[in-house]
Parts: sequence; C-alpha cells; structure tokens
Amino acid sequence: MERNRHRVAVDTIIESEGEIVLVKRAREPFKGHWAIPGGHVEEGEMVEDAARREAREETGLEISIEELHGVYDEPGRDPRGPVISISYICSEEEGEMDAATDAEEARWFDLEELPEKLGFDHRKILDDYLEKKDGF
Repeated sequence: MERNRHRVAVDTIIESEGEIVLVKRAREPFKGHWAIPGGHVEEGEMVEDAARREAREETGLEISIEELHGVYDEPGRDPRGPVISISYICSEEEGEMDAATDAEEARWFDLEELPEKLGFDHRKILDDYLEKKDGF
C-alpha cells in the first residue's frame, strides 16, 4: 500500500517598517497571484536554511529569522498534494530586491494594503500574523 506523504515547506514573512515582501508567482499553482516568499525544503536541508535559501532565491534578499510564526497543515492548502508549511517572521539583512526562480516580481507591500489575490493559504497566514502583531 502506497501512502501519500506530506512535503515540508517554509514561508518567510519579511517585514520592515510596516511593510512586507510578497512575490508574484510566475508558475502554477496560483500563477499571477501574490504569495509569501517560500518553498519546499530540499532533502538533507534544515528548515531555517531552506527559509533563508528560498527568500534569497525568490527576492534577492538575505534575511534573519526572528521567530517561528506558525505551522500550517490544512488539507488542500496546496493543490499539488499534502504540504506542511513552517512560517517564520524575518527581517531583511541586506540585498537588492530581485525576483527569480518561480517569482515573476517581488516587492514591498504596506501591511494595510495587501493585494486581494494571494496564493495557497497565505491570506490566513498573514491574517494570523497581523492578529499576533496587533496583540490580540
């Protein structure tokens, strides 16, 4: 009997002065939607290393991981199959914004003016982040 195993992914909420970085997806799933920078953990890779790598690959930014934000495992959150995502709150260390890999565009968004079209369950992740940030 073959089992459908979960993949592990990371998401990086990169914030500075009331803004966060989002990337516009260049590929399916959710092509053309904005998303939190992140992606799948590679074999033999530590999750925090994967978070730094994905942020660098998708945004051109080097980041510092400040804290764990949450773990998201809702069935169906990724149409490609079951994925557990570990979400981190991060800060920018250095670098110049430059979208790459599966990101068509990367840019800063005011936390009060986030785009409507977010991929995956990233609206929930950001809503949870804003709630936590506001101290609710």
